Amino acid sequence: MGYARWSSDAYAHLRASYATKSGDDIFTNNRSRTIAPEMNPYGLSFRESRDSEAHPNSLAISVFLDVTGSMGRIPEQLIRHKLGSLMDTLTGHGVDSPQILFSAIGDHLSDSAPLQVGQFESGTQELSACLSSIFIERGGGGQNMESYLLAWLVGGRHTSIDCFEKRGEKGFLFTIGDEKSWGSVEAAQLQHIMGYPEGSSIRAEEVLAQAQRLYHVFHIHVNETSYRDNPDVIGYWRNLLGERLLILDDHNAIAELIASTVAVCRGAGLDSVAAAFDANTAGHIRRALVNVPADIVSTTGKGFIRL
Repeated sequence: MGYARWSSDAYAHLRASYATKSGDDIFTNNRSRTIAPEMNPYGLSFRESRDSEAHPNSLAISVFLDVTGSMGRIPEQLIRHKLGSLMDTLTGHGVDSPQILFSAIGDHLSDSAPLQVGQFESGTQELSACLSSIFIERGGGGQNMESYLLAWLVGGRHTSIDCFEKRGEKGFLFTIGDEKSWGSVEAAQLQHIMGYPEGSSIRAEEVLAQAQRLYHVFHIHVNETSYRDNPDVIGYWRNLLGERLLILDDHNAIAELIASTVAVCRGAGLDSVAAAFDANTAGHIRRALVNVPADIVSTTGKGFIRL
């Protein structure tokens, strides 16, 4: 997937059309309260990010959105206002062929759709269609934990990406939310969600390590809800990911933060990236990336990327 091209002009037309639509007009699966067939991970083999004539140097970027509770507002903000900022910031700072997989996570213990998996896309219509296919369940179990580890399971076991397989270059994987991750998923639940015929449970650390083999894994903690500055939640992510925990005080800057993180990690200067944003957004980006060293991703011989 990901063979089409991004067009800022085409997105401007789409964005104008969204102005007259309600959230449920855009996210049509909200009305039926069911997962879209194309987003259902049951029986999932691989999601593929491939080079093509249009994108000879594809870069896989996986974005897993928490759609529980108040986090459900973020996909709507992205599709209505911020897809352009995401793509234009990436392409404007040396990422010529981003291929973005929009997916969603919830709570595997309480939600009907705890995992939804899109496709890697590059085109305006395709990215918008993938994002609008998400069912915003707004569930969650209220236990201070959601199923972010399912994102790592997909990234580590169910994606095939040319940037890594051809060039030894890791992609980027972002989870976005405001709680901790569950520490495990039991075999019976995996069978129900993924269709695994049999097997054992998975642990968060296990699937995180598998995802980190292919991706630079980050978590964006949306620091606005009842878990704002929560030491338990922030401490959990800091212990797990270190400087790859990005704390963001305004969810409206998520697109810019994702794109800025990729651009800076691939060699762009933070000052030059932030200069394209308004002062408020630039301030949020600078604070979120303050602990990310400039050489967090460095190139060794033969184009291989290491952490």
